[in-house]
Amino acid sequence: MDKIEYMINNRRYSIISDLHTHTIYSHGSGTIEENVRAARAKGIHLIGITDHGPGHLAYGIKPWHVPKMRAEIERLSAIYTDMDIQFGIEANIVSRSGILDVRPDEFYLYDYVIAGYHYGALGVNMVGNGIRALQNMVEDKAGKDTRRLMRRNTQNIVRAIERNQIKILAHPGDKAPVDLLEIAVVCAKYGTLVEINTNHMSLSAADLKTMALTDVRFIICSDAHSPNRIGDFVSGVNVALDSGIDMGRIVNLKIS
Repeated sequence: MDKIEYMINNRRYSIISDLHTHTIYSHGSGTIEENVRAARAKGIHLIGITDHGPGHLAYGIKPWHVPKMRAEIERLSAIYTDMDIQFGIEANIVSRSGILDVRPDEFYLYDYVIAGYHYGALGVNMVGNGIRALQNMVEDKAGKDTRRLMRRNTQNIVRAIERNQIKILAHPGDKAPVDLLEIAVVCAKYGTLVEINTNHMSLSAADLKTMALTDVRFIICSDAHSPNRIGDFVSGVNVALDSGIDMGRIVNLKIS
């Protein structure tokens, strides 16, 4: 299949990478090879395999699978020589002090680390984090004004970025209300990319416009849980165009 392009206003948009995809090692439906082949078929030659960190109660990868996954990626890289297959992980933010379920001394196992907030990763303070997850779920459904909760959620993310080398902040604002401007400031400072996630679409055009008041950069990712969704980027382009941000700030977007 040829490269997937999106045409609007006489300009062609495509993505050169998809760095957030899941496989059967967490709760994706495809194998690593199926994800690689799906990306290759769409003309995307840089793909990241980023299954959930081990702290997710339902979907976390098993630590003993990590070397197996690395070996599989190395095997596939020798077969698909035109592909750059990277091994990442979607770590979970599990502490108000910014602790992830992947320790800094474990980062060497991966090519890069994505981090985000998920309901199912409760961390060491399971009671406190469980209560906060429940509060976030209620707020998400009811739309209540919970400023204290927003403050705590924002601090969790800010501290995680400050104390860890995080390449991409996954779907900010999804599942938990946060101060996006404050998060954008710290992402810009530490060089963490803000994800425009086409699976969750947690960021509106207004959100992107607010975050773009800083020097932060963005990346469009599919967060694919099945091979057929890999490379899904059009909704991300649309929301970015609606926001009026400089499209050159999306690091994996090609415009011609």
